[in-house]
Amino acid sequence: MPARVYAVANQKGGVGKTTTAVNVSACLAEAGERVLLIDLDPQANATSGLGMRANGASTHDLLDGVPLPALARPSGVPNLDVVMAKNDLAAAAVELSTRPGGERYLADALAGTLEPYSYVLLDCPPSFGPLTVNALAAASRALVPVQAEYYALEGLSQLLGTINLVQARLNPDLAVAGILLTMADGRTRLAAEVESELRSHFGSLVFTTTIPRSIRLAEAPSHGVPAIAYDRRSAGAEAYWKVAMELVERS
Repeated sequence: MPARVYAVANQKGGVGKTTTAVNVSACLAEAGERVLLIDLDPQANATSGLGMRANGASTHDLLDGVPLPALARPSGVPNLDVVMAKNDLAAAAVELSTRPGGERYLADALAGTLEPYSYVLLDCPPSFGPLTVNALAAASRALVPVQAEYYALEGLSQLLGTINLVQARLNPDLAVAGILLTMADGRTRLAAEVESELRSHFGSLVFTTTIPRSIRLAEAPSHGVPAIAYDRRSAGAEAYWKVAMELVERS
């Protein structure tokens, strides 16, 4: 079965996008799947969140034609490989916007190279720029984290419109895998109202599991490990495990 490629995307920062990419990848890997995480954000938070640092080759090289097998590195999590990012990826974004066919560089780079993997997750930057467009053009599905606040809801329709545009112009196979509610504080009425509105508008597209606000989730990246390695009994780790299993069911 070909690898399932997911772009973890939201144009808004601070919604738990990288936390989702890292933790879903780690949970899938722990479940026995071969997983590849590609860090497409120049801030390289997915890279550092796994205790790694791109001193040499990075995602920039992947977009520049270096073969994927030469760039994928084992993480500290069994079954999980990573293509690391560093800040030179910001320059790649500028280059992509000026090159003919620049929207499909990542798709072309990944073509025919994903056989070892069951799942590939692309951690996108918080923007609609060339790197996110490349991720959506290369993915079969978009995974959309949404913070439990009204401003995030307002941006969701814009994001879904962008996904539809990429589907129409660049990638007819692209679809939304699901909308994941993150940073939900069960003690507040706001979180409940946002969840209710999401579910009423998008129905089964919204994951059954929501990700709670969690100190342990926030602490894990500073230790360079996913939440299941930092504190697997924490509410955040348990929630991401459920999300990963739900993603498997949806695929």
